Amino acid sequence: MDHPIEFFSEDIDFTLPNPDKVSDWIASVIEQHDSELIGLTYIFCSDDYLHEINVEYLDHDTLTDIITFNNADEEGTIEGDIFISVDRVRDNANTHGTSFEDEMHRVLIHGVLHLLGFKDKTTEQEALMRKQEDSCLSLRNF
Repeated sequence: MDHPIEFFSEDIDFTLPNPDKVSDWIASVIEQHDSELIGLTYIFCSDDYLHEINVEYLDHDTLTDIITFNNADEEGTIEGDIFISVDRVRDNANTHGTSFEDEMHRVLIHGVLHLLGFKDKTTEQEALMRKQEDSCLSLRNF
């Protein structure tokens, strides 16, 4: 199945394993949330690269694993650019005692959940976000 989902790496050499299966999974999550996938671009990068984006665009002088830019023009459509620090994902996987692949998939879907309207600023929002992430991860069939 062809999807308007693209994966790039910016200042590092990284290739996502199983990109077609991952794209199918992401598209099915979006569909299950009654939204239409217009286009998603994932950009894998280093901590330094993402830190620069965080400072320049969000005025946050911190390291983060993901920054999501929503480019959708209409409600119910999903279109965006999602920047992911592979360094952070690797560190977080070690910290949480999970595999790099599982942590990467959690972060990939975390960005989509933001585009679907889920927030994670408060404790309650964060708990709901984690629950949604777990639910989405359970839908993987690869």
